[in-house]
Amino acid sequence: SVDLHALRSALESIPWVDHARVERRWPSGVRVLLTEHVPAARWGEDGLMNTRGELFMSNVRHVPPELPQLIGPEGTQAQVAKRYLETYPRLLAVGLRLASVELDPRGAWELTLSNGVRVRLGRRDVDERLERFIRAASPLVAARSGEVAYIDLRYSNGFAVGWNAPPTRVARSNDPSPGG
Repeated sequence: SVDLHALRSALESIPWVDHARVERRWPSGVRVLLTEHVPAARWGEDGLMNTRGELFMSNVRHVPPELPQLIGPEGTQAQVAKRYLETYPRLLAVGLRLASVELDPRGAWELTLSNGVRVRLGRRDVDERLERFIRAASPLVAARSGEVAYIDLRYSNGFAVGWNAPPTRVARSNDPSPGG
């Protein structure tokens, strides 16, 4: 006789198994239905999170690079996932894609857009600062994304823009003479 509860527990301890259903089939069979975790985000450098914001695997050899990157101190997975899930559709509505969300050990938030622009939200008034970014700064980022390195919203009445260094131009001359 098979202990169905023990079998279910053993199956659910496998990292990629989200849920297992085990049923006895008479006269002498067992039916097993498995639901896999669906990776929705990368956690840190080598972890995978499911669609509920739960870390289901760590120390993964291959992490799909197309998944969004979520970073935060240990134990903040759900908080960081919640911020991502709340922010992603708001940015998408203004034509921007969210590539990563980071919560640093001091509690400050930073977003990175798919075009590489970093959005510094800080520790306080994060929702209000995000709204300010969407209203005032997102048009700038959309229009000049190649030039903008970061947007810093940690100011009470505005924001700062950090610009990428312009490409350096090498002077060329068709004159082969020295100094020419």
